[in-house]
Amino acid sequence: MALETTHIEYFKQLLGEENAKIDSLHKLAYSYDATRESREPDMVLFPRDEKDISDILKYCNTHLIPIVPRGAGSGFTGGSIAADGGIVLALEKHMNKILELDTKNLIVRVQPGVINKDLQNFVESHGLFYPPDPASENQSTIGGNVSENAGGMRAAKYGITKDYVMAIRAVLPNGNIIRAGKKTIKDVAGYNVAGILIASEGTLAVISEITLKLIAKPKITRSAMGIFDTIENAMNAVYKTMASGVTPVAMEFLDNLTIRAVESKFNKGLPIEAGAILITEVDGNLEEEIQYQLKLIESRFKENGCVEFKVAKDSKEGQDLWFARKNASQSISIYGKKKLNEDITVPRAKLPELLEKIGEVSKRYGFKIPCFGHTGDGNVHTNVMVEDLKDLDKGHEAITEIFKIAVMLEGTLSGEHGIGLAKAPFMNLAFNEDEMNLFRSIKSAFDPNNILNPNKMGL
Repeated sequence: MALETTHIEYFKQLLGEENAKIDSLHKLAYSYDATRESREPDMVLFPRDEKDISDILKYCNTHLIPIVPRGAGSGFTGGSIAADGGIVLALEKHMNKILELDTKNLIVRVQPGVINKDLQNFVESHGLFYPPDPASENQSTIGGNVSENAGGMRAAKYGITKDYVMAIRAVLPNGNIIRAGKKTIKDVAGYNVAGILIASEGTLAVISEITLKLIAKPKITRSAMGIFDTIENAMNAVYKTMASGVTPVAMEFLDNLTIRAVESKFNKGLPIEAGAILITEVDGNLEEEIQYQLKLIESRFKENGCVEFKVAKDSKEGQDLWFARKNASQSISIYGKKKLNEDITVPRAKLPELLEKIGEVSKRYGFKIPCFGHTGDGNVHTNVMVEDLKDLDKGHEAITEIFKIAVMLEGTLSGEHGIGLAKAPFMNLAFNEDEMNLFRSIKSAFDPNNILNPNKMGL
């Protein structure tokens, strides 16, 4: 839809012309996310505070104008794209402040536009720790992390964003402002509205403030790497390690295709004949505790086909061990012009079967499918590499097969990236019609006029 002149003038008067943009450059800049799909909005608005958000939503609700909340636009599923035109509500420009650090109750209160890594650095300077660390931590915002329930490498031990959200202030589509949750550790009064808003992908309300739980920062961290002859052995080692009495901060893996890609691109001396690599990290406050964890992990790894186990002597060696994992995504581009990447998740014990079945899909469709990811929590990044763009439809068929496998193994379509536009067509694989109707009823209760991020998540 094209915005009427009266609508444009209203927003310019409300926010000032510097915060209400209709020029082509702004519309282009806010037309895409990390999917590289592009849908231009009719206008980009930069609210200065919660009242601005309320006034904007109230007006949009009255005039049935679609509006899409946006953080840093680093999402992988098109969740912050204006699929139906209308307005992009950009929260990163003004609403990016840390409002309160409460060191007695170990909480921090922030606006949605605060960058994840900036928050981590801030609380760590006070001896505290905010664990959720999505790969996009250097640019993704806390509001976006909450809206997608972002994870990260430390999820194996510390959990994901939802485990740290204590309270949310949010603006409903009609402009009303609500608070969901409390500062208290225990709170069983009323429905868990904060839980509904987490991972809602901006379809129910616009988050204006978040209260997060913090913990004490561990004094020592140490990294290690295990090299395995087969991917099956590596996957078995993951769940057997996690059941042995030690919980690593992270447990990440690279399959053989990914190892070869990283080595081809960066020449780091990786073992290109290895079936898989597991990279792990432990933390604690005593050296004896660290050594106990590392010895137990080494023992479980070697019981499951680990042919070499390396422990980093210092932080520099630790960074070297993690280099391959952190550069895996860009490296696998050697296998094709188009990467169809997904973030399926299964119970950890199902990882060997999952990787075996993905290998069968690779052979059946003729695509290389390098895999890497967060095996500590069962989250695998699968990458169907399409060399010839005329085979793109066939690539999407392979992705559909992988989704079906994940669901069959009691897993889920997405462990981190969310659904947005990209995965909306596959929701019926994971949810029956009664469940989808329940989602639609919740959406309707919050947003009866369907103005807020419409046509996302298959709703």
